[in-house]
Amino acid sequence: MGRIWRQHGDGRAVAPGAVVLPEERLSWPRTTGLGLQHVVAMFGATFLVPLITGFPPATTLFFSAVGTALFLLLTGGRLPSYLGSSFAFIAPIGAATASAGTAAALGGVVVTGLLLALVGAVVHVAGTGWIEALMPPVVTGTIVALIGLNLAPAARANVEAAPVTAVVTTVAIVLATVLLRGLLGRLAILLGVLVGCAVAAARSEVAWQPVRDAAWVGLPQFAAPSFEPAVLGLFVPVVLVLVAENVGHVKSVAAMTGRDLDPLTGRALLADGLATTLAGAGGGSGTTTYAENIGVMAATRVYSTAAYAVAALAALLLSLSPKFGALVATVPQGVLGGAATVLYGLIAVLGARIWVQARVDFSSPVALTTAGVALVIGAADYRWVVGDWEFGGIALGTAAAVGVFHVMRALARWRGTGTGTGTGAGAPSPLARQHEDDPERVVVPARAADLPDEPPR
Repeated sequence: MGRIWRQHGDGRAVAPGAVVLPEERLSWPRTTGLGLQHVVAMFGATFLVPLITGFPPATTLFFSAVGTALFLLLTGGRLPSYLGSSFAFIAPIGAATASAGTAAALGGVVVTGLLLALVGAVVHVAGTGWIEALMPPVVTGTIVALIGLNLAPAARANVEAAPVTAVVTTVAIVLATVLLRGLLGRLAILLGVLVGCAVAAARSEVAWQPVRDAAWVGLPQFAAPSFEPAVLGLFVPVVLVLVAENVGHVKSVAAMTGRDLDPLTGRALLADGLATTLAGAGGGSGTTTYAENIGVMAATRVYSTAAYAVAALAALLLSLSPKFGALVATVPQGVLGGAATVLYGLIAVLGARIWVQARVDFSSPVALTTAGVALVIGAADYRWVVGDWEFGGIALGTAAAVGVFHVMRALARWRGTGTGTGTGAGAPSPLARQHEDDPERVVVPARAADLPDEPPR
């Protein structure tokens, strides 16, 4: 291992103004500590997805660890990243499970992974320019916003199951976000969930028997997918979100390390696609690059992929304890409802933040109509059934955002009736400016020096 990562300086500290590069490491004890810190940082959000969708938490953690190791391998250890559960899968998994069962939902995850891997192969050859042309800021922001709005009813259902616990959880997350600094501030979701679980336990809302019955050591619960054409259409929009997240992650690390990492973008997409495919094939949720871990790197100035190798190993060991998985699975509905209220709201508002940061001009009828039509379709969860295929609000809203924008722009140019498309031309692309408040997105500054000393999450 010493031949893979050379030691940075004396291995003990990072000099002022310096960073530990991906191919470097601190001493192994310090690297191990940083790796465990990355596990803690990703923990809350990674486990919320299987808890909300009903997937086994230990299985999701297992494939998260395997996916992270695969990502490091395919990117040659040059791009630090942890692959955690993607919130973009929640709505399609929930809809697919309700209509066709868990196996069909896993089939959708597999197809999503394969499509993402295909996009990665294309990007590796052709670059990312075509992605930004397909999804300008007005389109990307709309897609992100409509996903949050589409999920809102699911949050309400969990809140209604235990309103008191849900309110306490939400309040705890809000207070932790604004009152705590450093790592604790970035773990606001996890801390809020822990507070909510304590309240739920006091109110006898937690079932402890499955934890007592579970073994200390054992394999996770694996499951095989099935492929139902009727639900596959629900998962297509997820590919676009995962593309934006991965491209944004590459640009984030590039900004912080001062390196040109664009040549690795195709490999990153391919790696996440393969990791998602493996997860779906074995019973886990789809993966994406995680912003919490970017926050840890920004705070420590350590971008060593050795720390992520340690994190993957630690997560793998935790996933091999059924008792640990059973403990995580005890999180009650009220706690999930409280956490989801915050998270889904953040997803919706962060879509608007993309518009603001990219300076989208909503005086343009093209931008205004693109966002307006797609948001209503997504929020109302429109449905369209064509033969054996069923398309839900997120799929239809995504198609509307892309289709309405490009059709209106083409017609406006042809007729000379438009004063502009409102795309935010010349502003930072949303693919390069993602968001630190949401579990899966982080703001990318123009320069590494612009990074805050203590990121909010």
